[in-house]
Amino acid sequence: MEGGQVAPPPVDAAAYAAEIAAWREEYEALLTRPEGWLSLVGLHWLKEGANACGGDPASAVPLPRAPERAGTFYLEGGEVSFEALPEAGITVSGEPLAGRVVLATDAAGEPTILELGSLRFYVIARADAEHGTRYGVRIKDRQSPRIAAFAGIDAYPPDPAWRVASRFVPYRPPKTIPVPTVLGTVVEMESPGALEFVAGGERARLDALDGGEDELWLIFADQTNGRETYGGGRFLYVPRPDDRGVVVIDFNKAYNPPCAYTPFATC
Repeated sequence: MEGGQVAPPPVDAAAYAAEIAAWREEYEALLTRPEGWLSLVGLHWLKEGANACGGDPASAVPLPRAPERAGTFYLEGGEVSFEALPEAGITVSGEPLAGRVVLATDAAGEPTILELGSLRFYVIARADAEHGTRYGVRIKDRQSPRIAAFAGIDAYPPDPAWRVASRFVPYRPPKTIPVPTVLGTVVEMESPGALEFVAGGERARLDALDGGEDELWLIFADQTNGRETYGGGRFLYVPRPDDRGVVVIDFNKAYNPPCAYTPFATC
């Protein structure tokens, strides 16, 4: 920690290049799996009351390759239910859907998944600090042409120089940060602390977000945005600080948010 700086643990160049290659392969597999981000083919926001669903393009929730009328979503006071037409062939957990059922949203963990052929669709809930919660139907297609057309991600060659050590500076109490979304809404998120480091010869500081039990989540922008990288910035997960308050940030593992690949994400 000479001069107040923290050095990341050294790495073997060949082993590190293999590690980054394996990480990128795993990331691409997440994008292209049958229900990955490239399978998204629709996102339709529900209005209060009845919302028709089916193959009719004029439906509130249009479905590709579906009967003209497949059923109806109902949004009533923050609760979403669905009533399927028996002849539509919609199933839940492999069983034909009969009658009207209340649907769990993704806000509650695992949402209720409705299935029709290669389609899977379910309700998402998105908080808005100004307007309250919005509810929408997200549609995935295991046979989406985007999956077959995907040719891999563009990436910089791995460079250990962009693997830097940082100091974790905790916020006591945690700091609330307004985070804008591609929907034009704002979500209030809690930051447990900031990471201070030197990268590319410049001092920097990033507010970290909670990434789960063992990780912190970073959302960052740099001067490559809109030219070489996605214009909205990139995401990165890092381990939580060690007992010295040190966090190694590996910018070689930064990745595009889902909205870089589909217009139906809510980044």
